[in-house]
Amino acid sequence: QVQLVESGGGLVQPGGSLRLSCAASRTTLTNYLMGWYRRAPGEQRELVAQITPGGTTYYADSAKGRFTISRDNPKRTVYLQMSNLKPVDTAVYFCRLLGGRSDCWGQGTQVTASS
Repeated sequence: QVQLVESGGGLVQPGGSLRLSCAASRTTLTNYLMGWYRRAPGEQRELVAQITPGGTTYYADSAKGRFTISRDNPKRTVYLQMSNLKPVDTAVYFCRLLGGRSDCWGQGTQVTASS
C-alpha cells in the first residue's frame, strides 16, 4: 500500500502563496495520475488540480491562473504551488494517487487564508 504524506500547509494572509508537497512511499509516480483535492468546512471534497503520467494538467476553474501542479518523479513528490490565495481557498488539501489497482489518499494538510 502506497502512503502519501502532504506538507506545506499553514496560515497565510489573503494574496499570499504556499507550496504544498505530497511525498509517496515505496513507489515511483511515473505511471500514476496524481491529484490535489480540497474539502472546505461544510462542503464536499472537490478536485483542484491533477497531472497525468505524461504531464498533462487539469485545473478546476477556481484554481486556473493561480495554482500550478507539478511532479518530480525521481523524488516521488507532487507539488501544488498556490498564489494569490483567497479566504475561499481555506480547506484541508489532500493528495491522491490513482492508477492500476491503486487509489490512495493522504491525510491532508490545512490551508487557511485569513487576515
